[in-house]
Amino acid sequence: MGLSYKDAGVDIDAADLAVQMMKKYVHSTYTKGVLGDIGSFGGFFQIEGDYKNPVLVAGADGVGTKLKIAFALDKHDTVGIDCVAMCVNDVLVHGARPLFFLDYIAVGKLVPEKITQIVKGLADGCIQAGCALIGGETAQMPDMYKEDEYDLAGFAVGVVERERLLDGSKVKKGDLVVGISSSGIHSNGFSLVRKTLLSKLNLADYIEDLRRTLGEELLTPTKIYVKSVMEILNEKLHAMAHITGGGLIENLPRVLPQGLEFRLDKDAWEVPPIFKIIEKVGKIDQKEMYRTFNMGIGFVLVVDQNHAEGILEKLRSFEEKAWIIGEVKEGDRGVVL
Repeated sequence: MGLSYKDAGVDIDAADLAVQMMKKYVHSTYTKGVLGDIGSFGGFFQIEGDYKNPVLVAGADGVGTKLKIAFALDKHDTVGIDCVAMCVNDVLVHGARPLFFLDYIAVGKLVPEKITQIVKGLADGCIQAGCALIGGETAQMPDMYKEDEYDLAGFAVGVVERERLLDGSKVKKGDLVVGISSSGIHSNGFSLVRKTLLSKLNLADYIEDLRRTLGEELLTPTKIYVKSVMEILNEKLHAMAHITGGGLIENLPRVLPQGLEFRLDKDAWEVPPIFKIIEKVGKIDQKEMYRTFNMGIGFVLVVDQNHAEGILEKLRSFEEKAWIIGEVKEGDRGVVL
């Protein structure tokens, strides 16, 4: 008998089993707009609501080398939350409500139980964001990936009324900057995290300042800001920024018109202990820390100065930790700390 696809490292039966095992998690994310079921060539979604001039906003991202931590700990049920968060938070920046999400999982060897755990995380993230997981792709790629490793990426689509679309054009001198806390490192900078920490510490080490193991801290899922931020969207909110790779220094200027800059007060918010540990163990320059990590601020709102306190109060009513961390001044389209 000749060679089979399975002999080449691709197990179609395992893929079919994985689809059956993940269905309950996928179905748990379905909203009213979902049409059909997983297994089709495409996912179907009907936009609901009384939109006059709807604009679709799309974002794509992955989890990056944070996956290396999941591999080392053999824990795969949270990285899906990271994947969803990185996409829906980007869509949210423009005032768009996330509608649906699709994933891409590439594996060296398909283990249905592991795929199911990854999809569980994706479903958890979609539920937090109020969007539906309507499809995706699981690709078996022997020789491209090690048998126990995989890559994970996805994209989200949201909708916003055109007149409410946020693109930074409303930002003006005197606006205040409201920062919302991160849940930790999120899903950026892990190449530096691993190079810095894992050469000196073990993932199983209990870190007193963190009150948990290093591995538990590093796998903390990226925070999803959709539900609280959607509650405060109004005409007094002029721009938003998702603080990802590049930190505050690189992300905030993306929403600035020419001739303006952000002046931030580093003492205005709490920097979580993990960042102080990274800085100390790696002897990393503070400016490099702020160019690489979120430093405790995962999402930023630029608001009219007369309404900043009201927005801050409302965020805190949703149990968000938030602070006024700076203001908009005349300057050279950058960030001054």
